[in-house]
Order: sequence, then structure tokens, then C-alpha cells
Amino acid sequence: MLLLPFLFVFLTVITSITSSLSPTYNDIYCPNNATFESNNNTILKSNLNVLLSSLVTNATKGGADFYSTFMGLGTTNVVNGVFLCRGDVNSTMCQNCVTTAATDITRLCPNKTESIIWYDECMLRYTNRYFSPTSIVPRANLNDDKNIATFNLDTFNGLLLSFLDTLAAEAANSLTAKQFATGEEIFDFRKSNSSVYGLAQCVTGLTNVQCEECLVNASRTLLTCCEGKQGARALLAWCNIRYDSYKFYNTTGVSSSLPPPSSENNKSASKTVLIVVIVTGSTILLCLGCYFLIKRSAWKKYKTLMRENFGDESAALQSLQYSLATVEAATKKFSSENKIGRGGFGEVYKGILINGKQIAVKKLSQSSGQGGVEFINEVLLIAKLQHRNLVTLTGFCLEDQEKMLIYEYVPNKSLDYFLFDRNKTRLLHWFERYKIIEGIAHGIHYLHNHSRLKIIHRDLKPSNVLLDDNMNPKISDFGMARLVALDQDRGSTNRIVGTYGYMSQEYAMHGQFSEKSDVFSFGVMILEIISSKRNARSLLSDRDDDLLSHAWKQWMNHTPLELVDQDIKESCNHSELVKCIQIGLLCVQEKPDDRPTMATVVSYLTSLSAELPFPRELTESMHSRILPKIVGGEFSSASISTFNGKSSSVSSAFSASA
Repeated sequence: MLLLPFLFVFLTVITSITSSLSPTYNDIYCPNNATFESNNNTILKSNLNVLLSSLVTNATKGGADFYSTFMGLGTTNVVNGVFLCRGDVNSTMCQNCVTTAATDITRLCPNKTESIIWYDECMLRYTNRYFSPTSIVPRANLNDDKNIATFNLDTFNGLLLSFLDTLAAEAANSLTAKQFATGEEIFDFRKSNSSVYGLAQCVTGLTNVQCEECLVNASRTLLTCCEGKQGARALLAWCNIRYDSYKFYNTTGVSSSLPPPSSENNKSASKTVLIVVIVTGSTILLCLGCYFLIKRSAWKKYKTLMRENFGDESAALQSLQYSLATVEAATKKFSSENKIGRGGFGEVYKGILINGKQIAVKKLSQSSGQGGVEFINEVLLIAKLQHRNLVTLTGFCLEDQEKMLIYEYVPNKSLDYFLFDRNKTRLLHWFERYKIIEGIAHGIHYLHNHSRLKIIHRDLKPSNVLLDDNMNPKISDFGMARLVALDQDRGSTNRIVGTYGYMSQEYAMHGQFSEKSDVFSFGVMILEIISSKRNARSLLSDRDDDLLSHAWKQWMNHTPLELVDQDIKESCNHSELVKCIQIGLLCVQEKPDDRPTMATVVSYLTSLSAELPFPRELTESMHSRILPKIVGGEFSSASISTFNGKSSSVSSAFSASA
């Protein structure tokens, strides 16, 4: 019973101290045009809950003042999130601020697809869209309502901007991981000298140029909102900058966002120290007891949310995750000598793990507005796919602001290297080409029929087929792939992605994709493998001179061997070759229902006595139908990879360098 009064006093003191560590709220960005109905969008709400829980969990790990991640699968329900603690606050204050922010942001700004909340000690934001790193929108401008004591405002503004520009450059070019700088400047006026203190910080991961431009743009907004004020700040999505007449920061790592010290504050300093000494011992004992309970509770909550959002995949994701330190060690910190190519969303490096296993690391660009959706899509999609004709995903890294996919290393480059670059590589013999055609067919058949869900690749092409030591093909790059139910025939999208020359008409024209879309792409590849020519033509050509039209004309003229690569024409098996041409033409039929399934294609390739139907005539060329959509701007530049016979090789970057 004697413990009860002590416990009461103890908890009262602890509560008082905790309140003193509470973050100082500044402002919140809560757009009216970004509202969603929580009852009608449970997926987005669940993703947001998982994301906020993940941010809090990483903040409470200790020592982390920045963390960025995203949650969700698809194009509409993915939520990106980041927290950034001020560079001079300690880890305890950072944790408290992030924890408070994760609660306040949805309380003060409910049912929003994006929001930013700013405190003195930290910033937390989430969004389902992309904010430009150098934009001044969204932002919050604050000032202390006290005017400067100088008669020459222009002089003050000039000195202030020069001081803030210096801080911006120091923060952007900081030698530490934090893009953070503080400083003091004495403004020399005619009658007196005035000290001005400043702070500048960027979200970790911006380039030096992006960081400095963001901070300079932020400082310029102070001239319109806060001109002539003793103290002001600009809070943006990617950076913040502040100045004041007192030292509001502390370089020792303890937050000092209080007003300037007065004589009364100095008198109470000894009392404060005494209280801290008395309470510290008791606090440590209590914290040690509560720490394990809190960590256990937070971890269980996080795992529950992950399970609700990703189901059984959450455990698979955790087992596949590599630390940034491991990947840096394997790639020699992403040295130029280990760089083996550049893909659609970043650079690719060769690495060797500590156990000697070779890997290819696809390092997604931090400044790219694209790639987040494709990253989580690819991880979830192929984490458990196992087939000899699919490239194996070894793992992934999601740490700090890095997003990386880790694959098996495939040494023999990609198929397009062997087909279309005769000056650099050896000839592909016919038996190897036939084996490659068969292997690709088996890989696509597995995606369509033997995985747990039907997977439509949507970007099948030679540059996305890698070749191992034995020239066995491996389909790669599932960033554009889509899942459909096994009993579902097709899907549709407003975002048409893929490569011109390999897209079927119904997909390119109307966004309708199905397994028959992949069949069309496979048919194009068969004809390219046989002829060593790309299915491409000049956009300004009036003739139907693409590969498909040429193949059909040779078929109708009963001269199919005229399509064959001259280097293998004499040594190839003519019956196999004619069968492959016929299969290719069947696969590129205009109507999806006229194309065979991949199961049927596999039976054609593996059977010596299979009877193949006669292909229908290819009418209007695909080129003449898709060209108006390209000219009209319906394809984004990122969606079209092939023009005038030139093709960007995205997945070839996973293979060995030339």
C-alpha cells in the first residue's frame, strides 16, 4: 500500500516529463480534392494503416531520423510515405514526434489520399501521387509576427537571402548522410549588429542539385509571406528552411526549439537539473520494463496489418529482404566497375554475396516518379514463381530511400544481343533458336496456366529474355505484369505499357489485355528469332514493310524460307522452321480468338505429328493502326521502346556486360 502514493507521484512526474517531450505542432497539408470514402476503399485505408505502422516501427528502432516506404499493389491503392526528423533532435524526440504524427495526420486530416504534417521536430507525409522535389507546392509558411528593428528592409532581405543560400548549399553538399546544415550570421547595420540563426534540411536521398534548388525556392517564398519578420520558416514536401533571431537549434543532438533564454529561465535551470536527476533513475527502470512490452505489441500489430494487407505474402517478403549493407558489400558500394547496364527504372549492378553467389541488383532511381508501383508489383508477383524458364528473384532491399530488386545473375546477356548485333557476338545456330523458342513457350505457359494466379506479362520481347550458360531462355522483367483470376478471360487498363512492335491490336488500341496479348508478343518473337530482324519500320513509311507483313507475303507465295536468316538457312531443319513460321503467324492473328493458347503452342512445338490450322490473312498492318495513337499522344514516352528499328533493352541489363 505504501507504494501507491509513490507510484502516483512517480506517474505524475513521468507524465509531466513526457508532455515536455511532446512535439511542437506547426501545420498540416490537407487538400480538399484528395478525399476518399473509407467505406468504399478499404484497400487504400488498409494500405495507409500498414504504412503508418511501418513508419512508426522504423522510427522506434532507434537512431533512425529518416525512413521511406510504400504499401499496396496495383496502380490506385499504393501509398508512399516518409518521415524526416530534424537533424539536431535526439532519437527519443524523433520517435515521439513520428508516433504523434502518425496519429495526428489521420485525426486532423481524415480520409485523404495524401497529407503532410509538420512539427518543429519532424515531418511526416503520405501520398498516392508524386511530388516534384523542387516544387514549392504544397507548403506552409510561418513567422513569429515580430518585425525586425532596422529601417533598411532591402538591405536586410539581401543579407538574409545570401545567408540562406549559403545554408542551402551547405545542406545540399553535406558530407554526411543527412542533408542538413545550421549556421549563424551577424548582419552589420549602421547602429548595431544583429545575429541571425538559420537551419536548412532536405529529405534524405535527393541529389545535391535537387536539394539546393528545393531550399532556394523555399527561401524565396519567405519574401512574399514573411518579409521583415524576425523569424520565419518555409515547410515543403521535400525540404524546409528557417531563420530566427535566437538559436533555436542545438548541434549536440538535443532539441532546443524554445524561445530565447531569459534571466528567469537561468534561475530555474538548477531546479530543472535537480528534477531530471531525481526522475532519471526511476524513468530508466520503468522504461526497461515497458520497452519489451511496447516493442512486442508494436511488432505484433505490424505483423497483423501486413497479414491483413498481403496475406501469406507478408512472410515471404520478410524472408526475401536483404539489408542495404549486404547489397553494398556485394556490389562494392555500387562501383562503376560493377555496373552492367541501365534499365527502365534505374541502374543494374553485378554483385557477389559473401557465400560466393552471383547476383544482379536492379537499383531503382530515387528521383524517378515511376517505379514504386512496379517495384512492389514485381516482388509480390514473382517471389514464389519457380520455373526453369523464368528468371529467379533472389530478394529485394527496401531500406532508407533505396528500392532494389535482386535477381540471379545470368551471364549470356539477352536474346536481342544475339539476334540483332552481329558485330559483337557469335551466331545462334538453329538448334539453339528452336530450344529458345520452346523454352519461352514453356515459361509463358507456366505464367498463364500453372502459377497460382494467371499472370499476363504485357512486355514480352527479346530484350526481356535472358540466356544462361547453356543458352536456356529465362523470361525477366515483371514490372508491367498483371494478375487476373484463373477463371477470368481478360482485363483492361487505361495505362497502356509495353513496346511498340510487340503489342496486339486490342491492347494497343483499347487497353484490353489477356493471355492472347502475350501470345501475340510471342508470335512476333518467333518470327524475329527465325529472321534475325526486328518487327519495326520507319514511322514515316507508307508501305507495309514490317516483319509481320513480310512473313505473311512469303507464306502466301509459298516461299517461307525467304524469311530465314541467311546464316542458318542451309543448316536448319526445314520442317521445324516452316512449323515455327506457321505457329508465329497463328499467334499474330488479328482477332484474339483466332490465336492459339500457349498450351496449344507448347503441344505444337513438342509434337512431331501435330496438325496446325492454316493462318488467316493478316489484313491492315498493326503499324498503320497504332501510329495515330502515337502521333496523338496517347502513349507516354515511357511506354514506347521501339522506333525505326531501334529498341531499348531493359532486362538485358541483368546479364553480363559486353
